[in-house]
Amino acid sequence: MSVGGLATFYINNMPVFWIPDNAMIFPDPMLANSEGILAVGGDLSAERLLLAYRMGIFPWFNPEDPIVWWSPDPRFVLFPDNLKVSKSMRPYFNKPKFQLTFDKAFEEVMRHCQNVKRKGQMGGTWITEDMIAGYCELHEAGYAHSVEVWEAEELVGGLYGVAIGNCFFGESMFTKVSNASKFGFISLVHHLKARGYQLIDCQQNTQHLKSLGAQDIRRKRFLDLLKLYVNEPTEIGKWTVV
Repeated sequence: MSVGGLATFYINNMPVFWIPDNAMIFPDPMLANSEGILAVGGDLSAERLLLAYRMGIFPWFNPEDPIVWWSPDPRFVLFPDNLKVSKSMRPYFNKPKFQLTFDKAFEEVMRHCQNVKRKGQMGGTWITEDMIAGYCELHEAGYAHSVEVWEAEELVGGLYGVAIGNCFFGESMFTKVSNASKFGFISLVHHLKARGYQLIDCQQNTQHLKSLGAQDIRRKRFLDLLKLYVNEPTEIGKWTVV
């Protein structure tokens, strides 16, 4: 069977699509199976990654496996107006313990994130060398961004993701000291809100981000919002802290 010229096959008795390297196309993300898997194959070029994010699709796979593309239902998101900052975090902003930068150490942030095991990930790191190369290419093109949290001159936390239109697609974060990643994420949300961003994609539910105001929404609602927001002008280029 094929849909839109893409062949399908089965994993655990559930159909997924196969994407050849030379096919710059994805199937409708609503066709993802019950686990959220939509397709397998393709590459991690900047062009394909941008197409995927615009459609609400993201890559996540084990290093020994082919690239797996996801469109889960529900989708975990944060609307910037819903950010929750606990009382325990307020002193970090009143008398900053940490220093914040954007886009100063993108690859270094990714490599720290390599050491973070994601829920459900088997084996080694899910951030492969090809993934680092693809996102660094997106960073150089002005679409992928990093948030760095420093204590003195040491990088102690951070996160990275992709910005298109009025949407930010978070990918991964790390922390080496208590509350560093929270400080970075809260600072990012303030930055995004000030610039008119409407939606932060957190992909899948975590207690850490839920405590900060993120919530599950149905995939269809997520995709409908995406159609509105990704078509807004994109703030291309490196970010600075204001």
